[in-house]
Amino acid sequence: MRIFILCGLMILTPLIKVYAIINNVKGETLKVSPLTFTIQQEKNNIFKRDLEKAKTLFRKKEYSKSLEISLILIEKAKKYEDKELEYLCSFLIGDIFIKLNNHKKALLYFKKSLNILQSNQLINLKESSYVESFSSQRLTASNYLRIGAEYYRLGKRDSALQFYNKIIKMPTFDNRIESLKASAYTNLSGIYTQDSVFDLARDYAIKAINIHKRNNDKVSESAALINLANIHLGEKNYIKAKETYIDALALIENNKTNSGVKYKEQVYYNLAWTLYLLKDYTAYDYQEKSYLIKDSLRNAEINHIINEIYEKYNLRLAKEKTEKAKAEEQRKAWFFGVLSLLVLISSGVILYNYKLRQRNLKLKIKQNELDQKSKIDKLKSESQTRILNATLDGKETERKQIAETLHDSVSSLLSSANLHLQATKMQFNGTTPIEIDKTQKIIVEASQKIRDLSHTLVSSVLLKFGLAFAIKDMADKYSNSKIEIETDIKGVKRYQQNFEIKVYNIIQELVNNILKHSNAKKALVKVHQKKDRLLIAIQDDGDGFDKSTIANKDGLGINQIEARIQMMKGKFEINSNSKTGTIIEIELPIVEKETKVNA
Repeated sequence: MRIFILCGLMILTPLIKVYAIINNVKGETLKVSPLTFTIQQEKNNIFKRDLEKAKTLFRKKEYSKSLEISLILIEKAKKYEDKELEYLCSFLIGDIFIKLNNHKKALLYFKKSLNILQSNQLINLKESSYVESFSSQRLTASNYLRIGAEYYRLGKRDSALQFYNKIIKMPTFDNRIESLKASAYTNLSGIYTQDSVFDLARDYAIKAINIHKRNNDKVSESAALINLANIHLGEKNYIKAKETYIDALALIENNKTNSGVKYKEQVYYNLAWTLYLLKDYTAYDYQEKSYLIKDSLRNAEINHIINEIYEKYNLRLAKEKTEKAKAEEQRKAWFFGVLSLLVLISSGVILYNYKLRQRNLKLKIKQNELDQKSKIDKLKSESQTRILNATLDGKETERKQIAETLHDSVSSLLSSANLHLQATKMQFNGTTPIEIDKTQKIIVEASQKIRDLSHTLVSSVLLKFGLAFAIKDMADKYSNSKIEIETDIKGVKRYQQNFEIKVYNIIQELVNNILKHSNAKKALVKVHQKKDRLLIAIQDDGDGFDKSTIANKDGLGINQIEARIQMMKGKFEINSNSKTGTIIEIELPIVEKETKVNA
């Protein structure tokens, strides 16, 4: 317990002085008068009450109010040099900023709390003034975990790994530290899964599962199992992934906590995708469950507001009914017989109409929800396609600009430098210095590399001579002793430049896929213009593939090519099997070359 000695206090007893014997955080024995000790306790009680209020507001999701109290409290802690209170407030403020999605400030306060925790005043603290038990080891592990998570959210992967590894190297004193280690294992597993280091990710996931199982923490065990299932999914072991997702789901099937519901939504979504890859179309049932949970979480706050309004409405309705009942009782005293019958009839009609309106309102709300969900799904799909198209357009434009800059500016500068050196050599009588010859060789080599890089970014043949010559040039370059690529080009002329670049990139990516994956011996690229449409067919005699199971990580990828063609308002079709090879057919509306008009 931290003790502050207040000066200027006197005990008004002439002969006898009484002291309370206490220990400070350094283990030194201090003598404090009862009055001073009482004032210190009162101050600690006030601080403790304010801290509990801030925590309560945090739990109620009133983050702004909780932050306001915590910031005032942390200033008081600094004023009275109360390191324990300063630590607890800093840690709480870090948690508040997580909820407010301000991860830079969250990281700042978690680092502050760690520095305070590792100071001499708190390392040896045995008794807390504010919490039931104060374990510096356990709190250090908690800080490491928070700091690692915030580094990861800010994209600083290596720093996150550093703090997670600090946790797993700590000695285990109790189950709480062991649980924090399990959380670190789970986070490490997730990072290495994203990096496709599946063996290491699997080891960490299994360690986390074993710890949570020993501690009977089913929610955390489920989270670790989700990581393990994701690893199986990354390894394309879909059956094992399915079994592991089902095991994770069994642990939290009936769990109603926020964490349980969130993990349940993840399991449903991932399980749906796994079943889809296995061609098990119960996948859509799990996808629907995932969407339902996601919608319920997203609309929880709106529902809370609606419920408050509805409760006020019910209260007003109940009040009105009470007043009406009193009026009816007064009338019954005068017109008991006739009025009773009218009241019964009126009540029946009102009740029937009320129920009918409620039923119609529920049906209308349900229909609106279905319509809204359909619109949202459509908007999501369209938005994703537009984002992809904009990204690819940006990349193509940037590659073109870089290639033009390299070719037109940098190459010209190097050529000019070479001419100046040549002129300089002619001014020497006799032997030219070897440095000039070496410099000329370096400039020539740099020019060649810049020319090659420019051609790699955007085909110079495409820019100068158009799509037909560029496709033939591509076929010649890619043909070798293992595969022969032929072309069949008819009616193709010059088009709008961006259109030519997009078409060329699509054909190039599909030819690259043939070279990488098909084991084909022959391939044919056919491009014909028919009226205002460009018809493209790319054919090979290779192994073939299943479109629903491929996930090309290089280049554009089949799914992204399809999205690009969709944005170009074209058609895309794949026919493939293991015996006859693959035929990919594309139909695109032509974008004509802009004609310059002289004024």
